[in-house]
Amino acid sequence: MGTGIDYVRGDATTPLGKGPKVIAHVCNDLGGWGKGFVLAISRRWPEPEAAYRRWHRERSKNDFALGAVQLVQVGRLVWVANMIGQHGMRTGSKGVPVRYEAIDTALEAVAARATELSASVHMPRIGCGLAGGKWERVEPLIVARLVAAEVPVTVYDHG
Repeated sequence: MGTGIDYVRGDATTPLGKGPKVIAHVCNDLGGWGKGFVLAISRRWPEPEAAYRRWHRERSKNDFALGAVQLVQVGRLVWVANMIGQHGMRTGSKGVPVRYEAIDTALEAVAARATELSASVHMPRIGCGLAGGKWERVEPLIVARLVAAEVPVTVYDHG
């Protein structure tokens, strides 16, 4: 039984296909940007990191929090969705940093924006690298929020 998600080998920062595209990824709630998939983003575009750092710096006046999404346009038809889906940066006594409910909330917002833009959504296996999440917990959220909203989704596996 297919999930409605396209799985491909490749790099989510060079999304496949035609039309508007949103590249979705998970950020932490501490303002840290420097490991994992964000490095691939920063190698291609300076704007998402700059926007995320400004968003965090000005958080007393904005919506920066778990579950929030910041959409940053990086090309005529390409946006990067900075999704706050992990609490802290390292695994410790409270478990892994990933927060599935925050990813769920963020994906709901991404689905709404992608629908407005008539965009497809492209991502690595969000929340499953440094955030320590399990894909079998994340994948159903993507199916419920994006696939069910008829947003085309491609997930990229490196290598």
